[in-house]
Amino acid sequence: MIIIPARVASSRFPNKVLADINGLPMVIATAKRVENIDEVAIATDSQEVLDISTAHGFKAVMTSERHKSGTDRINEAAHILGINDDEIVLNVQADEPFIEPEVVQSVHDRVAKAKNAQEGVMMVSCYKEIDTAFANDPNHVKVIMDHSGYAIYFSRSKIPYDREEHNGYFGHLGIYGFTKNSLESFCALDNAPLEDIEKLEQLRAIYYREKIAMVKVKSKSFGIDTKEDLEKALKIFR
Repeated sequence: MIIIPARVASSRFPNKVLADINGLPMVIATAKRVENIDEVAIATDSQEVLDISTAHGFKAVMTSERHKSGTDRINEAAHILGINDDEIVLNVQADEPFIEPEVVQSVHDRVAKAKNAQEGVMMVSCYKEIDTAFANDPNHVKVIMDHSGYAIYFSRSKIPYDREEHNGYFGHLGIYGFTKNSLESFCALDNAPLEDIEKLEQLRAIYYREKIAMVKVKSKSFGIDTKEDLEKALKIFR
């Protein structure tokens, strides 16, 4: 199942999940991008978002206002929805209205591979090559991997630091894949200092030395964090 966390209290862009994307609220535009991959549910803390979601034909559940991350929110939703322990659960952020379906499918397939191989992976995510301008923007998260394709670290800073300013930077896309069991395991971990400093939930797994398998993808999409991001995205994708 794909669960889209959709909270309305964004400090940088309030109510962004309801911003207009070519005639649709952002959360609905995102849901429609991925609805052919798996069943979609929207997890929210807003009655307005819940009503809009159901009006557009999507399953929606009300979740707590107290969650610190989208993954904690989808964990609650997975419990409410009664998802089986070995079922694949994908967290697709509501602010990815232009995400390519094949990118989400690749994360789904990597979770299935890790599950079948009993690889000991807690979560799966994805990344793409980015240029220096994106690497310099703290709104776009960077990631570095080890030789086996597992994440070493994520940061809003440009990593790795390079005195010669190379172009080999990797941008993280905010899509996460779990099994229901590994999702519960992630959410059972205490919040980590790194997570709170960078405001990046995936650093909770890194802090506790859990494996995050990364998939390299090709994508023109990026998360909408600010009104400026939205204006830029609409110019590109309109």
